[in-house]
Amino acid sequence: MTTATQPIGTRRTSNTSQRKHRRNWRGWLFVGPFAAVFLLVFIAPLAYALGLSLFANRMIGGTVFVGFGNYLTLFADPLFWQGLWRVILVLIVQVPLMLAIAMFVALALDSGRLHGSNFFRLSIFMPYLIPTVVAALMWGFLYGTNYGLVGQLNGFFGTSLNLFSADWILVSISNVITWTYIGYNMLIFYSSLKTISPSLYEAAVIDGASEWQIIRAIKIPHLRGSIAIATIFSIIGTFQLFNEPSVMQKMAPSVITNSFTPNIYAYNLSFNSGQQGYAAALAIVMGLVTVIIAYVVQLRGMRTEEGTN
Repeated sequence: MTTATQPIGTRRTSNTSQRKHRRNWRGWLFVGPFAAVFLLVFIAPLAYALGLSLFANRMIGGTVFVGFGNYLTLFADPLFWQGLWRVILVLIVQVPLMLAIAMFVALALDSGRLHGSNFFRLSIFMPYLIPTVVAALMWGFLYGTNYGLVGQLNGFFGTSLNLFSADWILVSISNVITWTYIGYNMLIFYSSLKTISPSLYEAAVIDGASEWQIIRAIKIPHLRGSIAIATIFSIIGTFQLFNEPSVMQKMAPSVITNSFTPNIYAYNLSFNSGQQGYAAALAIVMGLVTVIIAYVVQLRGMRTEEGTN
């Protein structure tokens, strides 16, 4: 009686595949904790918000399923579009100005010609360490026409500037944001400049390049990746604008309304009006808008970087 034997090469292949399969499962031991936390703190809340956005609270009937009714109502809501326009206006004006100032400061610190560079770097970064609520309160008291610095300057010069008026409120809020985050973005740019090889500077000096030519040909192209990252972070932060106007609302209640920004609007809808479903729909839409704009900026930055390489 003969028995069929498995070829040696086949047995080796089978054993190798089994060992690889075991190693693959071992990898999940390392990925598992992150996957569990990711599902718990990101996927689960997102799924809950999506489900919540499909329901609405009625005075008669309680919570009812409305499907995409909340989204249709949101797109026709003028308060939402007004708040979104304010945020976009801050994004268009404040973010480029803030990043330009941060880049200028980083280039000045990296030039090596600024005396006391360590002091200036620390002092410019210091506002970022101050909590946003404290910064908004501090600037709010400075803006006050009756008790703050602006009021004293109005009395001294005989002017009537009111930084809490409807014409100036976005400028006032943008100033607080810029003051807070210039140091943060400066540190990103400055760290990127420190990774440039000194040999590039030496070669440029030997070729007779001026300081401005070195900045334009070496430093700014090297900063494009950092600029893209800082821009994406600034876009995300701008669309989440909440703390500054929320703190200043008590100082300018007639100007900073309960729908001044989408985040403030969603907060008041959920906790003051009991419209959690509508607030969830607003949050989902704002999340999609933020992701789309940030992704477009990222793609543009990647294409620019590939073009220079």
